[in-house]
Amino acid sequence: MAEADELAFHEFEEATNLLAETPNATTNRSDQLTPQGHVAVAVGSSVDYRAEDEVEEEGDKTALLQEEKPQPGFWTFGYYQSFFDVDTSQVLDRIKGSLLPRPGHNFVRHRLRNRPDLYGPFWICATLAFVLAVTGNLSLVLAQRRDPSIHYSPQFHKVTVAGTAIYCYAWLVPLALWGFLRWRQGSRERMGPYTFLETVSVYGYSLFVFIPTVVLWLIPVPWLQWLFGALALALSAAGLVFTLWPVVREDTRLVAAVLLSTVVLLHALLAMGCKLYFFQPLPPEPPPSQAVTLSPKILLSPTLRHSMATS
Repeated sequence: MAEADELAFHEFEEATNLLAETPNATTNRSDQLTPQGHVAVAVGSSVDYRAEDEVEEEGDKTALLQEEKPQPGFWTFGYYQSFFDVDTSQVLDRIKGSLLPRPGHNFVRHRLRNRPDLYGPFWICATLAFVLAVTGNLSLVLAQRRDPSIHYSPQFHKVTVAGTAIYCYAWLVPLALWGFLRWRQGSRERMGPYTFLETVSVYGYSLFVFIPTVVLWLIPVPWLQWLFGALALALSAAGLVFTLWPVVREDTRLVAAVLLSTVVLLHALLAMGCKLYFFQPLPPEPPPSQAVTLSPKILLSPTLRHSMATS
């Protein structure tokens, strides 16, 4: 037994020395011993241990990054930063969806995909307010060129009025709608209302169609202006109705009809208010005064001459 122990110790010592000379070698354990009872050691090309360690470290880092991060508080900048984390292709796709509403096509599920953003609605409202103020002033400039009697002065206050009206509508109306749907959820368990940010995104993107419409209102044809406004209102309101219908259809018919009618009515009031305030109809041009002049060839009667001479 002592000789066997010395032999085994000698064999392992040889294997250790061999591995020390070739550190990149791998050992293959074999349950079958060689006829001499030696341990078989295979020396060859293998994967570097350092490379394996680096791969394992990268895997650990990836696993750590994939872990769910704690949600920051709403008072921090990081909380709102995620709502502006969209690229150009996503914004354009959502604008396209708002311009082409289809029955059965839910804007929240098919376009937002549970990732609402505030980037698109913010700049859409800013652009609409700016375009409204500029085109409102341009309409007066064009009217003055047609009729020099019209006095034009820059109306910078229209920028403030347009911005206040658009942003209040794009935030307060969705807030009221979201609150009403949350209240109705208590009586209808099957109803699943959208989040507040999803409602704001839907309303913000629905206003994009009015930007080209406002530019077309520069055409000085009243009936054509109203036609463009009606088409824009129909597209925008249809997108809202198709998006809200999956939520309100679980409620009673009366509540659903009143809610959708209110949404369309408020949308129509916004469009008509912008049209009547920023593109006011010009007053009719007063008829030119006709002065009576006497031709020198007309001979005055003697009675008229005497009355003029005495006066």
